[in-house]
Amino acid sequence: MSVVSLLGVNILNNPAKFTDSYVFEITFECLEQLEKDLEWKLTYVGSATSDQYDQELDSLLVGPIPVGVNKFIFEADAPKTNRIPDADILGVTVVLLTCSYDGREFVRVGYYVNNEYETEELNADPPAKPIVEKIRRNVLADKPRVTRFAIKWDSEASAPAEFPPEQPEADLQPDDEEYGVDELDEDVEEGEGAEATAEGAATASAAAVPADGDAEMAGVEEQGEPAEEDEESDEGSVDLENETEDELEEEEEAEATEGGDDAMEVDEKPADGASKAQEVMAH
Repeated sequence: MSVVSLLGVNILNNPAKFTDSYVFEITFECLEQLEKDLEWKLTYVGSATSDQYDQELDSLLVGPIPVGVNKFIFEADAPKTNRIPDADILGVTVVLLTCSYDGREFVRVGYYVNNEYETEELNADPPAKPIVEKIRRNVLADKPRVTRFAIKWDSEASAPAEFPPEQPEADLQPDDEEYGVDELDEDVEEGEGAEATAEGAATASAAAVPADGDAEMAGVEEQGEPAEEDEESDEGSVDLENETEDELEEEEEAEATEGGDDAMEVDEKPADGASKAQEVMAH
């Protein structure tokens, strides 16, 4: 669990001119006494093509930190336009607000920033060289992207697990006595059962093969004698079979009547709303 939780960030001057400073009101909660200060930074992404145009607008150390809810104002200068490509001054970019403890970043908040001219005429036909004094920025403050990281704070117990816990007793026992033993036993039993089945089938097949033509005919004659008994048995079960078939036909007709709607539902296409996944936003 994080010792410091970010509760809210308010941008006090938004929208503003491109050359104005960024002013943030930051509220956070501290759950226990910290030995060191918190370091806050604001970074401006100058271009989406390379991070060499990123600018750290300002950094601020906050401390000592009392336990409870805290609030402070973080003000940072505007980015230097001479370090931004002319083609990337206008349009959408990003500013990143980060906080670290003892050099370990534990929260990052990203905001989209839209830079455009103040007049529609300049936006419709922007000059080749941007006129910075006539550009205004608008930070999309209601749609931040918040990312949190688990870090080690002052105590070793707060450090996140980097590797699986050591289990020295697991290495002392052979693998056959632990993982996979049940699976091996099942495989052996299945193999023995398959062999017994194969042997039984081979024996039955050998017994079923006739020695010569007379034996085959004799077998036919022997099987022909009890035919009357089979017919009598069949006659005794005629009513039951007919009754069962009638019941089956009635059940099949009932199932066909009830299942008609289900078949139509399967064939129907899903509604437009059901096929779209809702986008989850972090706040």
